[in-house]
Amino acid sequence: MNCAGCARDIGDDSTYCAYCGAAQHGECAETTRTRRLERSVTDRQIGGVCGGLAVYLGLDATLVRILWIVLSIVPGAILFGLIAYVAAWAIIPEASTGDAAAATRRRLSRSRTDVKLAGVCGGLAEYFEVDSTPVRLLWAVLTIFPGAIVCGVIAYVVAWLVMPVAAVQAMTPTPPAPPLTTDPVAESASE
Repeated sequence: MNCAGCARDIGDDSTYCAYCGAAQHGECAETTRTRRLERSVTDRQIGGVCGGLAVYLGLDATLVRILWIVLSIVPGAILFGLIAYVAAWAIIPEASTGDAAAATRRRLSRSRTDVKLAGVCGGLAEYFEVDSTPVRLLWAVLTIFPGAIVCGVIAYVVAWLVMPVAAVQAMTPTPPAPPLTTDPVAESASE
């Protein structure tokens, strides 16, 4: 594709020319939409702020919720985290439709199979597709190292409360097999 302003060759999916900065009005440029930050209507706990941020950033909503809580608690300004959430709730517009990609996206959840206490570290390991032992070790070291064991325990409890339990995959029962008969008299009687 050639730029409409300077006639230089640019990429077919370019919205602006890299040489002169002119906006391109080709087929591909018109179909490219600017992502918009909106509160989620489908993935919400309170106001949809974290769900909307998750869609905008391409992350899981549970991960965004945990980060929001941890970043609110760590500086010691829980009130500031609440004020920021209420402000975001008031400022960010609500999405008009649900996010179709959210249903197919991988979810951060507590593990049902790799559980030591509540399945938080096992769930983190499953989400990031790593072994759970280093995740548990890292959690323990980061809890003990700064000398803030209470903060590590509080963070674990918060993750325990915020992370949903992994969904159980539905298994369809197979119909029972007909009974086997090895009695030749019964076989000949049925024929």
